[in-house]
Formats: sequence, structure tokens, C-alpha cells
Amino acid sequence: MESTFITALQNITSPEVLLVIFLAAVYGLFVGSIPGLTATMAVALLIPLTFYLDNLSAIAAIVTLEACSIFAGDIPTTLVRIPGTPSSAAYTDDAYSLTQKGLHETSLGVSLVFSVAGGLFGALVLILAAPLLAKIAFQFTTYEYFWLYVLGLSCAAIVSTGSRLKGALALMIGLMFSTVGLSEVHSVPRFTFGFDELFTGINFIPAMIGLFGLSEVFRNCLTSKTDEKVQQLQSTLNSEDDHAVWKHLKPVFGGVLPQFWKRKFSWLRSSCIGATIGMIPGAGADIAAWISYAVSKKFSKTPEEYGKGSLDAVGDATSANNSALAGAWIPALVLGIPGDSVTAIVIGVLLMKNITPGPEIFSNPDQLVLVHGIYLTFILVNLLLIPLGFLAIRSGSQLVRVPRRILMPLILMFCVVGSYSINGSYFDVWVMLGMGLIGFTLEVFEIPLGPVVLGIILGGRLEQAFVQNLTKDDSFLSFFNRPISAGLGIFCLALWLVPLVMPFLRKKWQIKD
Repeated sequence: MESTFITALQNITSPEVLLVIFLAAVYGLFVGSIPGLTATMAVALLIPLTFYLDNLSAIAAIVTLEACSIFAGDIPTTLVRIPGTPSSAAYTDDAYSLTQKGLHETSLGVSLVFSVAGGLFGALVLILAAPLLAKIAFQFTTYEYFWLYVLGLSCAAIVSTGSRLKGALALMIGLMFSTVGLSEVHSVPRFTFGFDELFTGINFIPAMIGLFGLSEVFRNCLTSKTDEKVQQLQSTLNSEDDHAVWKHLKPVFGGVLPQFWKRKFSWLRSSCIGATIGMIPGAGADIAAWISYAVSKKFSKTPEEYGKGSLDAVGDATSANNSALAGAWIPALVLGIPGDSVTAIVIGVLLMKNITPGPEIFSNPDQLVLVHGIYLTFILVNLLLIPLGFLAIRSGSQLVRVPRRILMPLILMFCVVGSYSINGSYFDVWVMLGMGLIGFTLEVFEIPLGPVVLGIILGGRLEQAFVQNLTKDDSFLSFFNRPISAGLGIFCLALWLVPLVMPFLRKKWQIKD
């Protein structure tokens, strides 16, 4: 064991591997900061290059690319209100509200510090508890998956800005859009209206770009008066001295480290949630971010700030989605079951290099060196993310200096290019435009957009799990026939029923008093 770890350390610190990691980090930060270019797409584009890399360099490049792009997704989320990754949608309103208050660097500093801390915690979980946690996740059946999806969707609706009724309405709209295309179970086309492109459903990436990005362009173009806080922020930034390095380091790190120490227990709770959700195949960082956001708001002393610019919300959610990245590798390495879309690609790369993921990967000394190399890569990349992340924050912060009349066309261009580049289809651009109009309309009525996105993402999986469960047993009681599924089901029902019952109970107790 010790000899394989030393060998892995020697391999990971070789100049060739370090160069690959650095280039992958820069590529990941660039991809993550551009809306529409997701980590999964970036990894897919990297696959042809892995033919020419050794095993460790190929896997290290993927680990680096994923970790850096997930953090970089917070940059457009914070500065221009376009989620760079699906997990960023959980705290988009908070991050953008902080930008409007002139706290964009502090918000991104919180994202960076909590992302690194969450990533290191996830790596620790991967190193110490991979076999045990993978066995727990392997016990999940379609019943547990169903309640897990319900839990993620419920959290998105409950913690969204505004009333729960509006959050539930937004969730229903997202689930409605998820029914477009071939049925997940019976492969029957629905609501395609003669468009072949809709057979595969509505792609959530152009939908997300339209809902958050294009709707912001519409709002700015149709609003006669620019937000005074944004004007004040721009004038303040334009008067700053760009050569005062500490002046920029201080808002990014000076106030963030005390914030992290003050919320160390909240960080630990969010990181545990992220690592646990991440190890469940198919869950991913987006569900981890939403659930962590919900739990954070539940235990917060200032829940009214959530959705209006809460640093606590940003820190807890980013801790969860970054710790979930390493957690997703647990079922991939131990069981050969992908934890998310990126690890699904990783399994393909391993098989391409004649490495079969599974329990035997830990017994083969040569393959165990690769596993230890993956552990070390997660640690190294998260440490490397601190200086590179700061440079990305300073570069991205220049966006808020650009006048609105110039910035809005640029955002529109990124929306169009990001939507088109996914499949090279103009139809995705039209989807983005349509979703932009819908997003603007929903915002006029103060209906949150986050639940719409998550409904589109998880609606198909929810339907598939629901139909599979009914196929096994047509009784709804079967959804509670296992201890884990019963616990998840009761918790999900309590999320919706307890707030409805509590006002009546309070009223009864007051009358009784």
C-alpha cells in the first residue's frame, strides 16, 4: 500500500503530468466561465487527446478540468446572472444580488474558498470511505431514486424566492417541459408538434441560458432606467487602482477567511451532504447544491436573506457541489457505475485503456497506483485552484466595468453561441429564445426560475423511476416498503405537509392558551 502511494506521488509530480494538469486547469476555467460550455462538453472534447496520454495523465486531466470548470461556472453566475453550470442555478439570485450591491469579488471569493474546502473534503471522503459508501449507494433501488428526485425537486421549490405556491408553479412548468420528446419508458413521442429536434426533448442547457441569461437581456432592454446600484458599482470600479494588488486580494480573501471560520460547522454539514449525494449514481452536483441550499436556509438565523444576496447560501451550496465531484467517483471506481455524466465518460476512457472499474481495481497493484494518483490529483487540483481561481476572478470582474449598452449585446452573443455550440443546431437557439421570453414573463410575476431548470433536468428521471416502481407493484405503499425509501419518502412528504399543518396547529394552541 505504501509503495503504491509513493509510486503514485512520484508519477503525479513528474513534469509531464504537472504540465497536463496546469493546461487542463486553464482550459477548465475558460470553459466554465462561458455559459453553455459545460464541464461534460469540455471533457467530451478532451477524449481524443487521451489517446496520446498515459493513463494517469488522461485521468488527471479530466479530474482537473471538472473541478476548475465547476468553480469557473460561478463567475458568469455572479457577474451576469447566467449559470455557468447547472449546480450554479441554486444560488444564482444570491450571487447576482451581491454583484448589484458591489460585493461581486467577495461573493466570488466565498465561492473560491468554500469550493476548495469542499473539494478537499470530498477528496478525503473518496480516500477514506470509498468502499463503504459505495456499498451503501449500491443498495439504492428505483424506489430510493424516485424519492431522491422528489427531494431535490421539493427543495428547489421550497427554498426559492417568494411563496411556496409560486415555487411549486415554477416546478410544475419545468416538469411540463420535461415531458416533451420520447417517453423515458415507452418511447412514445409527446408534444413534438412535428419537430424532429424535439424527439430528444428540450435540452436543458439552452433552456437554462435562455431562462437566466436572455431574460436578463430583455429586462435590461425593456427597463428605461438602469439600476442605480449597478451604475454606482461601475463608477466605483472605474475609479480603482488596478495596480494595488492587496486592494483586490483583500475583498476576495480578507473577509472570506473569517467568514469560513465562522461557518466551519455549516461548511462541514454542506460538504457531508455533497459527498453523500455525489456518491449516489445519477444524483450529481446540481441536486447536492439544491439540497444543501435548502438545509442551509432551514438552519440559518437570517433565512429572509436567501435569494436576495446571502453569502451563507453561496458558501454552503458551493461546498456541496464541489464535494459531490469526488463523491461521484466512488461508485465509478468501486462498482463501475457512473456517479454523473463526467464519470460516465471516465469509465469509457478507462475501458479504452484496458482498465476495468470495479472492486478488482483495488487489488491490482498497477491499477492501485492509478487510484492513488486520482486521490492525489483531487488534492493537488484544489490547491492549485486557489491562485488560478483568484486570477479568474480578477479577469472575470472586468465584466462589470463594461457599460450596459456594450455588455448586453455581448451577453446575447454568448447566449446564441453557447446554445448553438452544444449540438450545432439552430433549433437550440430558438429554444433559448423561447425560454428567454418565458423567463422574462415569469420574472414579471415574480415566479422563480431555478425550479423550472431543475424540473427540466430531473423530470424525465422522475417519470422513469415512477413508472418502473408502478410496474413492479401497482400499490403506492410499495414506495415505502424499504427502510431507506420509507425514510426518504416520509421526509419528502413532511417537507410539504408540515408547513401546511403548522399554521392550524399554532392557531389551535393559541386559542387553547
